[in-house]
Amino acid sequence: MRVALVTGGSGGIGSAVAERLAADGMAVAVHYAGRKAAADEVVGRIEDAGGKAIAVGGDVADEAAMAAAFDAVEEAFGGVDVVVNTAGIMLLSPLVDLNLDDLDRMHRTNIRGTFVVSQQAARRIRGGGAIINFSTSVTRLAFPTYAAYAASKGAVEAMTLVLAREMRGRDVTVNAVAPGPTATPLFLEGKDQATIDRLAAQSPLERLGTPEDVAETVAFLAGPARWVNGQVIYTNGGMA
Repeated sequence: MRVALVTGGSGGIGSAVAERLAADGMAVAVHYAGRKAAADEVVGRIEDAGGKAIAVGGDVADEAAMAAAFDAVEEAFGGVDVVVNTAGIMLLSPLVDLNLDDLDRMHRTNIRGTFVVSQQAARRIRGGGAIINFSTSVTRLAFPTYAAYAASKGAVEAMTLVLAREMRGRDVTVNAVAPGPTATPLFLEGKDQATIDRLAAQSPLERLGTPEDVAETVAFLAGPARWVNGQVIYTNGGMA
């Protein structure tokens, strides 16, 4: 049985990814930072559907905590084949007004966190495996107020493409998924209906994405897509 670790697995996209990979027959470790109860609920849904899952906690930017999380996955399931980095935070402000503490927070979680988890994955992942990081379509769309967030995800794209080449000879793919506007609580919070409708209309498919749409792309990269490597997959319904 293939084994997946999903960071941020208690959240909107992360939980959809965890449940989709479990439905594809993988044992799944659902990672959480502070929301253990939410992670336990995801584990419960996977087990109720006949799958195997555990919850693992820790700060993605803390090397010792992530080493311990990987240890727990290996102890429970025997190894790691797929690592999906959905953990991230998004703090929005015009660049001119951004609180630099918010910049540092996003740097710690989005850049350092992805780096730390990718480092553990590169050391431990089994042949035939996949590392899947998360960027954002805003690196192309350039929405106002997203400068710091998009910058952090641009760094994720850079490390992803380099790591794909550094894994030469290991039979491990490394890619990034870059969602567009997706109907998660994190995205919808603070937006009025007119704003939501305007964003939905920008896609030729005339709707927001769903967490399940994004999970579909992750499942492709985690399973059959062995010839897709070193790529950023823009999963946004054609918005960019």
